[in-house]
Amino acid sequence: MPAGRWIGAVAACALLASCGGSEEQAGQGGPAGPGGAPMTVGYVTVDQTSVPIVADLAGRTSAYESSEVRPQVSGVIRKRMFEQGSIVHAGQTLYQIDSDPYQASLSEAQANLQSAQATLEAAQAKADRYKPLADMEAISRQDYTDARSQARQAAAAVAQAKAAIRTARINLNYTTVPAPITGRIGRSIATVGALVTANQADPLTTIQRLDPIYVDINQSSSDLLSLRRALASGDTVPSKAKVRLTLEDGEDYGRVGTIDFTEPVVDENTGTVTLRATFPNPEGLLLPGMYVTAHIAQAIERDAYLVPQQAVTRDPKGNATILVVGPDNKVVPRNVKAPRTQGAFWVVTDGLKPGDKIIVQGTAKVRPGQPVKAVPANTPEKLTSGQPKQGGGTESGAANGNKD
Repeated sequence: MPAGRWIGAVAACALLASCGGSEEQAGQGGPAGPGGAPMTVGYVTVDQTSVPIVADLAGRTSAYESSEVRPQVSGVIRKRMFEQGSIVHAGQTLYQIDSDPYQASLSEAQANLQSAQATLEAAQAKADRYKPLADMEAISRQDYTDARSQARQAAAAVAQAKAAIRTARINLNYTTVPAPITGRIGRSIATVGALVTANQADPLTTIQRLDPIYVDINQSSSDLLSLRRALASGDTVPSKAKVRLTLEDGEDYGRVGTIDFTEPVVDENTGTVTLRATFPNPEGLLLPGMYVTAHIAQAIERDAYLVPQQAVTRDPKGNATILVVGPDNKVVPRNVKAPRTQGAFWVVTDGLKPGDKIIVQGTAKVRPGQPVKAVPANTPEKLTSGQPKQGGGTESGAANGNKD
């Protein structure tokens, strides 16, 4: 055979072979493994479960109780009777104000009482003597009336003197400034020798109760509205509002708090609603004013699926798709609703059935309708990659090492 014809025949055979191979590969729906074997993919089996709806919200800590200590009488501070930064107890004396002027006022009030009591005795005796004389008309009725009136005025003066004594004693007691609550006391603003006045604007010091401690959490009104609608639909059920905290350094606080109440109004400036939670704080790790992140399980979504995030793809419009191992071990695309994530999973609320095998490994190498060899994800079995080994074999990564 002439050389030219022989070369043409060889080229025609090669072209036919290549076309046949392409048609066979296209008929299988995608690339195959070495020797035409189906691609190996890893899958997980999903089932319905109850998934908590967890909200991550910003919050700030505030003292459970806070009291600014102010003097209720004026005077010079003679003693400071506490250690700054220590724990003080309700009723404990914090400051001693100069009591001499108030002791003198008490003594004066006591003396005025004695004088009023003496005047009362004389006026009452005079009225008692005038009564029989007035009955016998030995004196005028007016004289008796005047005597009786003087006795009543003297009795009122005694009552006023007693009230003055009580006031003087109260002011004398106010010269010792007590702690109104139990808690940790701050620095002392006033020093010994400072002149203080009654009900002054500046406090002498501040006491805060830090165990337990409040955490004020802000949630947008739109999120709260969505949650209430979900609860009304019956797809979700309310959960006990337990709260966990992440601190400013990224570490978990380690203790669980509870929601006490939710403000009934929306802040006009921020569009948020304030939720107040209470946390135990025995070590005093949380201090007022700290920024924290609160994780609140506000409700539980029933009949949802947890799907690994790598199994879900989205188109430019945001629609979610999952590849499922269908009948005859062929790849079947499934449109699903995946509104949110939880940890390493998408929460799928629609589009799946219990027992579906979701492809999580090898998703980038398969196409819809392609037959595959499905194995449980993260198993030692090799996933075919089609790369030749040295020595004529193929080289592939382990299922637990290939993540597309």
